[in-house]
Amino acid sequence: MLEQALKDQVRSLFANLQNSYSFVVTVANDHKSKNDLVSLLQDVASCSDKVEVIVKSGTGLSFTILKNNNTTNVTFRAVPTGHEFTTLLLAILNQDGIGKNLPDEVLSERIKNIDQKLELKSYISLSCTNCPDVVQALNIMAFNNPLISHEIIDGSINQQEVDNLGIQAVPTVFANGKQLHVGRSSIIELISKIEDQLGTEFKPTVKVNKEYDVVVVGGGPAGASAAIYSARKGFKVAVVAEKIGGQVTETVDIENMISVPKTTGNKLSGNLMEHLNEYPIDILENRMVEKLELENGIKKLTSSLGETISTPALIIATGASWRKLGVPGENEYIGSGVAFCTHCDGPFYKGKKVVVIGGGNSGLEAAIDLSSIASEVTVLEFMDTLKGDQILQDKLATMSNVNIITNAQTLGIDGDGQKVTDLKFKDRTTDKEEVISTDGVFVQIGLKANSSVFTDVVETNRMGEIEIDASCRTKQPGIYAAGDVSVVPYKQIVIAMGEGSKAALSAFEDQIKGKLIAN
Repeated sequence: MLEQALKDQVRSLFANLQNSYSFVVTVANDHKSKNDLVSLLQDVASCSDKVEVIVKSGTGLSFTILKNNNTTNVTFRAVPTGHEFTTLLLAILNQDGIGKNLPDEVLSERIKNIDQKLELKSYISLSCTNCPDVVQALNIMAFNNPLISHEIIDGSINQQEVDNLGIQAVPTVFANGKQLHVGRSSIIELISKIEDQLGTEFKPTVKVNKEYDVVVVGGGPAGASAAIYSARKGFKVAVVAEKIGGQVTETVDIENMISVPKTTGNKLSGNLMEHLNEYPIDILENRMVEKLELENGIKKLTSSLGETISTPALIIATGASWRKLGVPGENEYIGSGVAFCTHCDGPFYKGKKVVVIGGGNSGLEAAIDLSSIASEVTVLEFMDTLKGDQILQDKLATMSNVNIITNAQTLGIDGDGQKVTDLKFKDRTTDKEEVISTDGVFVQIGLKANSSVFTDVVETNRMGEIEIDASCRTKQPGIYAAGDVSVVPYKQIVIAMGEGSKAALSAFEDQIKGKLIAN
């Protein structure tokens, strides 16, 4: 099932395994995916004498992983190919103390602080680009706390279960039988939601104070660039981020990186991490900054793990996140007809009617993707013309099942309590209200700056973007902003990288001139 080149890579990854692992498969003899699963696991096991496969007859299809004959609290009800193949490998590597995604001491303490039994289930699709991050985060939690178990469930081979639960988006996570989360997420956001649901509170046992010459908040292209340039100038540098790569990890294909004709978001994110690791940079991942305070010119950050991080020079590169409509019904039906990722959730709408809101590049790309899945696609654009690139408009014009409505203001999303049924909009030229019957709504109206934590200290415009000068300086000495979180026009990867390096060079110049701290 695995090509020889991939087996060679797995063999290399497993070369230093210290423990023994067993894939224990329980499967019905007549299950249509039995041979695929057994073949896949046997190919993986063939790459190391530390891994074996045990097959037992039963009902359904699942497998667990044993470490030295002891349970690891993780069960796959899936054939983990596609985007989840990496999840399978990491399930071995992380338990052996190698590989990526290993929690540091502070994060481990927060995971172990959960003192109640917790049964997690994640419903995924093998084509979903957001699912692996969520699944891997939940696995990390199960590996680090014996009270936590995690089931990974592929909706395509457990369709009846998905239908019974009314799931229309992936990943969807349940905790102790209650829906916990839908969509992209980080481990720290998931832990916070679990703590809220269980009614527990994290109180660090040890107070952690860290000091750096430069702290970069954000791990996307701007943040990585700022950190590398700062380290090259001899600064002691830290990057505080939920995940290296940031919003880039949600991008499937990237074809406008000059000198790189084509790459993917995951590959670029991996390259950013690889480049960061070439320098003595402290990467404080799986965190968010919850507070920024100034104390005699020193910038003091409080992280979501309870740390205090101090620096005279702060570079804010927190990027942007998907903007919501803010209309009635939107939040109520997220995961039940309201979606933001066509690659993840598009397959749920095969042969159904969908609406895409937004006529920019992301909206047109979404409509193009959905046109081959849905029976009918309607694009709603607020302005009187589409804003996306002409090449996308030309391609969309060739698709007979796509309808475009401009001057359309979305008023609300309606449903029957379980799923979306209608969308209401107003024709801005006539003020007439109209209703579209639809099975799903994909929101593609751009991004909003992730600046809320910093607005008491730096100035922002009405859209929340941080005000900077041509050198990425804010009006607060020693604080800089770069990339999509700032007012710099054109939110592009190459521009963010340039802005990050510019911010670092400005910080270096201000350090030489003694301008990091106000007089």
